[in-house]
Amino acid sequence: MKSYQFFFLIIFLLPLIAAAKQEIKFDDYFTDKTMRIDYFHIGSAKEELITIDKIYSYGIWAGSLSNLVDELNNGKYYVKIYDSASGKLIYSKGFDTYFGEYKSSDAGLNGINKAYHETAIIPQPKNKIRFALEQRDDKNELKEFYTTEIDPADIMIVREKIADNSVKVFESLKSGDPHVKVDIAILSEGYTAEEESKFEADLKRFTDIFFKLEPYASLKDKFNFYGVFKPSAETGTDEPRANIYRKTVLNTTFNSLGSERYLLTEDNKAIRDLAAHVPYDALYIMVNHSRYGGGGIYNWSCTYTADNQWADYLFHHEFGHSFSGLADEYYTSDVAYNGMFTQKVEPVEPNITALHDPQNIKWKKFVEAGMEIPAGWKKDEFDKMDFKWQEERRALNNRIAELKKNNASKEEIAAAENEYNEKDRAHSMKVHEFLNSQPIAGKVGAFEGAGYSPKGLYRPEVDCIMFTKASMKFCKVCEEAIKRVIKTYTE
Repeated sequence: MKSYQFFFLIIFLLPLIAAAKQEIKFDDYFTDKTMRIDYFHIGSAKEELITIDKIYSYGIWAGSLSNLVDELNNGKYYVKIYDSASGKLIYSKGFDTYFGEYKSSDAGLNGINKAYHETAIIPQPKNKIRFALEQRDDKNELKEFYTTEIDPADIMIVREKIADNSVKVFESLKSGDPHVKVDIAILSEGYTAEEESKFEADLKRFTDIFFKLEPYASLKDKFNFYGVFKPSAETGTDEPRANIYRKTVLNTTFNSLGSERYLLTEDNKAIRDLAAHVPYDALYIMVNHSRYGGGGIYNWSCTYTADNQWADYLFHHEFGHSFSGLADEYYTSDVAYNGMFTQKVEPVEPNITALHDPQNIKWKKFVEAGMEIPAGWKKDEFDKMDFKWQEERRALNNRIAELKKNNASKEEIAAAENEYNEKDRAHSMKVHEFLNSQPIAGKVGAFEGAGYSPKGLYRPEVDCIMFTKASMKFCKVCEEAIKRVIKTYTE
């Protein structure tokens, strides 16, 4: 009798659950404009605080009009918007931050305070709201740590029209209404006024590259692509280890957080001011440079160099971070942070696991019957090969930096860079062949080594674009995660 009661209870509740998801009607709480909330995120691993900078109102709302509450459960932080009068949650979004990465750096762990500028983009509320920020604790549970009330009628909200005569907008793909498309803006960095045509050509090239991989190739009609060009005074970007500094629009730099390949900017305001010229859900920063480098932070932006031999890989890998919240699956390279992912609790990122319950792995539906969990692979052989290369790679990069710093001839620098590029490509192809020659290649399981940790964290397949440079495909689990995110913007 109890089983029948339970059955009818489920049948009764399902319509109520469905109705609850539909309960937030955009027009009840928002107008079709964008509110941009700029704030400073200050502190270290030991403490952090938030202070509002400025609030802006402009343009149209680029996001979905129906998927207003983020149910992806990804990101170390969440912004949550409550209607002040009723206390009802009317909008939310998970995200990661540059500050969050700084917290896990040596300086952050040592309690050295630093300030980062951040932004929350929300639909323009009709009435007063409670703006709240949450962060995950050591159990990955979200806890509110900041809140304030915002009145959309406040006369201090900046409502001036966005106007910059030096900015040009290019549409490289227009599929339809921004409310039901993923709107991607590619911002120019390190392109001078004389290089505008190069930016336009690079924009077209990378728009085409985007749709070479699944699941994007099958969902091309779900995207709009914009290029936003503002000329920089100088070409390129900063290379601090080589004593090279360039005056550019977005102030990007190599050696971010002390990592020689990490290419980011701390100038969030410049990013947002430039991006505001178009409706956008996701941002790329395309850097006019040939050296290997990039970075991606979930629901903030991703950066990549346009002219490196691995530019296609960087373009997809970094966007995997910034758009879908995918974790890095590699573990042999140097990184600038400590303990980014923990083995004590299950990571929220969809493509790595601590494997606390091997029988119910979070991508269980993709695992073939009879697949051994964790999966065996030639890890020791791979580690020996790749750690050896990482040591050689560091030495080659150090030599290039020293040559540039000491004003060596262009020919000598070019020769050193060519040597590095050739060896890097040869090693990457060797790794690709090694991984994909195994009988287990292409099968979903749990492969130890992920999230910067050689032990205790696992990835879905032996190879993926989130693991190595030469794979140029997402594994089945990453593909599925990307599809889920696309759906949230296009419904």
